[in-house]
Amino acid sequence: MPTEPTASQPDLALLGLMQLVSPALPIGAFAFSQGLESAFELGWVRDEQTLAEWLSGVLEDGLTRCELPLIERLTTAFDLQDRVVVGYWDDWLSATRETAELAAEDSRLGASLKRLLGSLELLPSEGLLPQQACYVTVFAYAAHMRGVTARQAMLGFGWAWLENQLAVACKALPLGHTAAQRVIEQLRPELVAAVDGALALEDDELGPVLPGVALASALHETQYSRLFRS
Repeated sequence: MPTEPTASQPDLALLGLMQLVSPALPIGAFAFSQGLESAFELGWVRDEQTLAEWLSGVLEDGLTRCELPLIERLTTAFDLQDRVVVGYWDDWLSATRETAELAAEDSRLGASLKRLLGSLELLPSEGLLPQQACYVTVFAYAAHMRGVTARQAMLGFGWAWLENQLAVACKALPLGHTAAQRVIEQLRPELVAAVDGALALEDDELGPVLPGVALASALHETQYSRLFRS
């Protein structure tokens, strides 16, 4: 297995995290809106203010309770080479995807990132990563390989999600890039608070509470006119 930086090599770890969260990472994340395009169509998200409110809610009731705490648990499992725990949390993640669209996004991005890691000769010994691993699971493994701490990996994942959602809004709403930057300024402290909250959760407190996202995603699967994949 290739030798990768550890936490004692912060510069290389930081660059590895930047590589993982870059929009240039060729995994196709730009193609999915996570229900946001339907929220535009339904009038739930109409402008800068309602977009910020939507994203704040998804961050608080979704990422804080699901993806972010799972990254902490998975990076620890990868540190310990514990494939049983990795498999358990990967199955748990799959069970939280409430629509075919959200499940397909997770599996496709996970497969794409896994192929990329293979091309970079960064895949683990056989069996550590599930055969059809979720995107969050593969992301956590890549962060582990790059020597990124769990907290920094959580911040990076949240940042990549936020940037992707704002890119969706800039394409599908009359929203300029300056307005998108104002939303970032508003949500940056919330993202830090989300990581703090995620780290404090016990296992039995996990689970997203996002009925609006689930409904928007389900409706997007049959939406007549759309820019993003289903």
